[in-house]
Amino acid sequence: MEKLDTQVLIVGGGGAGLTAAMLLADLGVDAITINKAAATSVLPKAHVLQQRSMEVYRRLGVAEEIYGLGTPPENMAHTGWYAGLVGDDPVYGKQIAKMESWGAGYTDPEYVAASPCRQTNLPQIRLEPVLLAHARARAAASLRFNHELLRFEQDDAGVTSTIRDGETGEEYTVRSRYLFGADGGRMVGEAAGIEMQGQRNILYSVSVHMSADLSKHIGDPSVLIHWMWPAHTGLLTLLIPMGPTRWGPDSEEWVFHENYAADDRRIWDDDAMVKDMKHAIGLPDLDATIHKITRWSFEALVAERFRAGNVFLLGDAAHRHGPTGGLGLNTAIQDAENLCWKVAAVLKGQASDALLNTYEAERQPVAARNVRRSTENAMNHMNIGAALGVSPTQSEEENLASLRRVWSEDPADDEYRARVRAAIQAQTMEFREHNVEYGYRYDAAVVPDGSPEPEPLDDVHLYEPDTRPGAPLPHAWLEDHRGNRVAVQDVAGVGQYLLLAGEDGGAWVDAARRVSAESGVEIVAHTVGHVAGDYLDVRLTWLRHRGHGPAGAVLVRPDRVVAWRAQELAADPAAELQGVFEQLHQFQPAGARA
Repeated sequence: MEKLDTQVLIVGGGGAGLTAAMLLADLGVDAITINKAAATSVLPKAHVLQQRSMEVYRRLGVAEEIYGLGTPPENMAHTGWYAGLVGDDPVYGKQIAKMESWGAGYTDPEYVAASPCRQTNLPQIRLEPVLLAHARARAAASLRFNHELLRFEQDDAGVTSTIRDGETGEEYTVRSRYLFGADGGRMVGEAAGIEMQGQRNILYSVSVHMSADLSKHIGDPSVLIHWMWPAHTGLLTLLIPMGPTRWGPDSEEWVFHENYAADDRRIWDDDAMVKDMKHAIGLPDLDATIHKITRWSFEALVAERFRAGNVFLLGDAAHRHGPTGGLGLNTAIQDAENLCWKVAAVLKGQASDALLNTYEAERQPVAARNVRRSTENAMNHMNIGAALGVSPTQSEEENLASLRRVWSEDPADDEYRARVRAAIQAQTMEFREHNVEYGYRYDAAVVPDGSPEPEPLDDVHLYEPDTRPGAPLPHAWLEDHRGNRVAVQDVAGVGQYLLLAGEDGGAWVDAARRVSAESGVEIVAHTVGHVAGDYLDVRLTWLRHRGHGPAGAVLVRPDRVVAWRAQELAADPAAELQGVFEQLHQFQPAGARA
């Protein structure tokens, strides 16, 4: 039996696993990635990529390719609600409401100010091949698809895994220091004795991925997701364009979603599902090529632990969300970024094993919050249906009578329209969840500065950047000595700490470079000022957010989270920073909050 050795074995070649593979390669960590399936996913799900996730891919050099394949910003500026798609009554197809979504195609000033990256939309079936190609370009031999993890055993020094090559049937072992379970919860978590906690089978859905020409029936090119309440079914129905070369109404491919009762056995009949799909959108004779029919249940689950000895869970193996809000894959990407730099630091002897406990302390509360948000988003869609007065228990005419009130000019319908408007406006919890994306704060692998925890103006919608330790690094455009514009997050690379001092904080920069040389920890250090400094803050954006005086400084972790902040110059900056790193890399976590 062949025996291989590596530092990390990644089980799962989806979004979480492939992101981890790229990060570890760039961090200089030897890793092997295996995936049970012979190819990347064939499921057209997990399509919305948040700004913070795109920042990760920007650092990995993948963002521009994703943007090139994804939905143009003008085709995902809104989401819309409709009275079905096609039908005999004039109400069918009418737009009930539409809402700016995900930064309105990167035109909302709050989103532009938050990041150099815009949100985008690229379904998993097209994202994963991009990630795989970039991972293989880094370390082709270490990615093994059609290889299945059969079992593993761990001891204090590492993990021994038995794997089967699906093509040859041969088995081999991999000895690794750590094992990452990114397998969607199929095997690793259960084998490690970790249970998932929460709600299962909240509702059942069927998704149909098809090629079809809907351009005659889809009118608004700025709307990405079409939430439809057809009167003849009374059920919420979704249509989402999938590209791949044209978007908006001219999209070549679409995904259709509809919910079903848990005991409805028809969902296992492909022909019945295609017939239901055509019936729901009102096009019984639609010429459609069916690519994939998927049945899935809405779940709200979080692993009781994210670590078991030398085994770590990330992505769907650690948390399972409903699709509303697009939080599942985005949470997974940020799991990988949080975990990988910490594992690299420990493997390089720069940090103690205690640093790895901060992964669960920091990410589990964030995952729990995001799972809760996904569920709340879904439930409010049902509230919209109730406000509209549309139900599968009513006749088509009864549902039409309710829907007609949306456009009625009768003052007696004013209260009805107000209820509908309020229910739809509440869905900004899904389509403008900016503070869900950025507003979480860590308090495990950080050094507190004693400042009070800020009270958010709005816990869901409004992201308020700051540099209090534990917060994401605020975005600012700087200028280097050649006058080139540089995003503050780009000043340091993958795996590097970033120290930014005020215009009078040169001693912090000197100290950081000294600590870096002595410890081997990569620290990029610069001064930033409005008039003088290594970088110029020409728009005063950094000054607005930095939270310290001219001689102060902030230290940013490799995952672009603020680790430490000093208001002014210390008597011995090098000793101060040395103590900071000792605390960061050997910190015993006290928990984190989302």
